[in-house]
Amino acid sequence: MPVVWFIRHAESQANAGQRTSDPAQIELTPDGEEQARHIASAFTQAPALIVTSPYVRTKQTALFTQQRFSPVKREEWPIQEFTYLAPARCVNMTASERRPLAAAYWQRNDPAYVDGIGAESFAGLMHRVEELLNRLWARSEEQIAIFSHGQFIRAVIWRLWRDRIQVSGDTMKEFRSFLELFPLPNGAIIQVNFSEGEVWLSQVITSHLTAEFRT
Repeated sequence: MPVVWFIRHAESQANAGQRTSDPAQIELTPDGEEQARHIASAFTQAPALIVTSPYVRTKQTALFTQQRFSPVKREEWPIQEFTYLAPARCVNMTASERRPLAAAYWQRNDPAYVDGIGAESFAGLMHRVEELLNRLWARSEEQIAIFSHGQFIRAVIWRLWRDRIQVSGDTMKEFRSFLELFPLPNGAIIQVNFSEGEVWLSQVITSHLTAEFRT
């Protein structure tokens, strides 16, 4: 069973406060490219498998690791970010401008609510998390590098800490609180060891990043 490195993508245009429209097409900034180089340097051996989400920013982040260890197997899994706001409502907006819409979503506290085309419910997010964990338990690679997103990775960690999640308004509130209390910087790594029915988690690792990128 594998040791999995969950890696949050490097700084994106949205993270830097730029206006964006399509969540899947947001790219890295120059600082993000530098972070991605530091991520590649954190590996002491080639991962057996590199996994990205369908979103461009994870593929760009993983590229430097792929190039360092080429050839290395790469797959794309449905581990994209939790996009709970319909993209059509957020065209050409900054993260700050989206904040009132995000606050209204969490205030609604309805795990089945879907904001519109291209959006996902909280229940849908947790279903994807369960599918990922089941998939990982079945893998035989020694090390897998998963390049994903801040909220999705934290949903995985929250699920592992909680063992089982019964999706409800209460657990949705708990997850929202967890997001606020558990920051995960761009380029951060969490190592998860799936071993003989048990799971071991590392702390959030940022030592491979320069000081200005660790928050």
